[in-house]
Amino acid sequence: MSASLQPVLDQDSDSKREAASAWPERWQTFAQGVGVDRYIDPAFAALEFERLWSRVWQVAARVDEIPHRGDFTTYTIGDQSILLVRVNEQDIKAYYNFCPHRGTALGEGCGHFQDGRIICPFHGWRWNLEGQVQMVLGREEFAGGQLRDEDVAMREVHCEVYAGFVFINLAEQPQSFEAFIAPVKQFLDDFVLGEMRPVWWKRAEIPCNWKVAQEAFFEAYHVSATHPQLEKVGSEIVYGDRQDGEMMFENLTYVAQPNGHGHFYGGDKTPISGHVQEPVPTASLVEAMAARMNLTAEGLGAMILKEDIELLLTLKDAELPADANLGAEYVKLQYAKAAQQGRPMPKLSPETVGKWGGVNFIFPNILILPQAGNVAMYRARPHPTNPDLCVFEIRSLKTLPQGELAQRAVVEEVVDSTTDLGLIPQQDLANLGRVQTGLHARGMQRAWLAENQEKLILNMHRELDNYLLQAT
Repeated sequence: MSASLQPVLDQDSDSKREAASAWPERWQTFAQGVGVDRYIDPAFAALEFERLWSRVWQVAARVDEIPHRGDFTTYTIGDQSILLVRVNEQDIKAYYNFCPHRGTALGEGCGHFQDGRIICPFHGWRWNLEGQVQMVLGREEFAGGQLRDEDVAMREVHCEVYAGFVFINLAEQPQSFEAFIAPVKQFLDDFVLGEMRPVWWKRAEIPCNWKVAQEAFFEAYHVSATHPQLEKVGSEIVYGDRQDGEMMFENLTYVAQPNGHGHFYGGDKTPISGHVQEPVPTASLVEAMAARMNLTAEGLGAMILKEDIELLLTLKDAELPADANLGAEYVKLQYAKAAQQGRPMPKLSPETVGKWGGVNFIFPNILILPQAGNVAMYRARPHPTNPDLCVFEIRSLKTLPQGELAQRAVVEEVVDSTTDLGLIPQQDLANLGRVQTGLHARGMQRAWLAENQEKLILNMHRELDNYLLQAT
C-alpha cells in the first residue's frame, strides 16, 4: 500500500493501528481520503451506532424546544428514544423514553406534562418531572409486594446544557463534557449562542448518508459550481470561458481542531471587512453589498435576514469619509442599533467579525454559520437502518431585543424541498443524492480529499475512527 493510502489515526495506539489495518480497505481513513464503504456499508453504519452514537456527546435539542416547566421533547438516535424534560427554570433532564412496566414510550414528539406529572398512557403509572415514581396501580401485585421506588424510577441519561444546546451522552461513564466542548467553547461564548432564539426550524429526510450531508458544508470549494449566483468569478471559470481571477474559496482559512471539531472563515477577505472580488464604483458599494447579502437572505433566510439588509441600505444616503470601509461602517451601525434595543451581540473584535459568514463544526454533527446576532444551524442524523438515508435539519436563530418574548421552537416537516426550502439548500440537496448514488459505483474505492479545502472532512473521519476503534 502506498504512503498516501496508509490508514491515519489521531491519538492512535498500537492496538488501534492494528485494528484499523484489519478493516477492509474501503472502510479506512487515509492520509488524503476515505474509503467509500464508510458511507454505504450497513455494517459500518451499525458500528457507528454501537461505538460512536452510544458514546459521544451529541446535541439532542435546543432549550427553546422546552422553554417552560413540564415541557418535553423527544430525540431519536438509531433505535434509542430519549425524553427531554424541563424540570424547572434552571434544569433539564434526559431520560430513556420507556415505562419500566411494559416499555411504553412516555412521550411522543413534543408536548407538555400537565401539572408536572408524567403518566404512562397504557396503565397509568406516574412519575414527577424529576423521574421519581409517584403511583403504581395495584403496586402490591409487583415483586411480591416489595417493589422499590428505585426499581421503577425513570432511567436518566447524562445531560449537559450549554450555549442553549441540550447535549446528551448514552455512555455509562462518558468523556467529561468540559474536555469535549473545550475546543469550541470560545466560539460559542463569543457568538452568544446561549442568547439566541428560534426564527424557524425545518426537517427533511434526504437520500444520502449523514456524513455526506454534513460534509457538503465543511468547505466552500463547492460554491463556484453549486451556487453560481454566490460566486461570480468562480462560476465564470467553471461554466464560462474565463481563465483566471480571485475565487472565494482561495481566501479561506481552515482550522482542524481537537475532538473532531473545526471551522473555516474568511477573515479580512470578506465583504464585511470591505473586501470585493472585483472593483465596484464607490457610489454602488452599498447596493453591491446589499445585493450580495440579499442572495443569502432570499436563498436561505437564516444567518442573514431582511432586516439586516434594510439596515445596510440606510447607509446609502449617509455622509461617510472618503476612505471609509463600508463593512466597518455597517458593523458599527449594527452594534449601535443593537445597543439601543438591548439586543445581545457577538463579541466585537476583528477575529470575531472575520468569522462572520464562515462555518463552525461541533463533532459529530452540528454546523453553525454565524453572522451578527444571527446564525444558521445544520444537523444531520443517521437513518436507523438505511445508510443511504438521513434526517437533515436547518434552523435559523437570532438574539432578540430586550423585552421581546421568544416563541417555542416547533419543527416544520419539509414535504417538497423545491418549495419548502430556499434556493441555496435546494442546490445543496440536489447534489447529495447524486453523491450517494456515485459512492455505490463498483469502480469507486475511495474519495480523494483536498489537503487544505477538505481538511475538516478528514479531521472528522479521524475522530470518528477514534470512537470506532475503541474496545467495547
